[in-house]
Amino acid sequence: MLAREHRLTSSEKFRRTVRAGARAGSRTVVVHLVSPADGELEVGFVVSKAVGNAVVRNRVKRRLRHLTRDRLAALPGSCLLVVRALPAAALATSSELSTDLDRCLERVQS
Repeated sequence: MLAREHRLTSSEKFRRTVRAGARAGSRTVVVHLVSPADGELEVGFVVSKAVGNAVVRNRVKRRLRHLTRDRLAALPGSCLLVVRALPAAALATSSELSTDLDRCLERVQS
């Protein structure tokens, strides 16, 4: 589970991150990152109905949340991160999701 202080819950912050942030995509996920001048490290997830039914969407979200939690230390101290799952994420293994997430995070930070 992601700590409460790291959860991105504001729709305005989601919108700003997706529209103005750096973007990197792979087969299973798209990552958006924006570094505001102030604030905390906050992470949000978008898993649409295109990924699957509610059971599949929740499973994908839990897996992404777990993978992202392990990578919080590598992110800048104050940033907004949105991880959007693509339909291929439903069938991907944890190692594939991990590899894709690492690759995307590396690209948006450079």
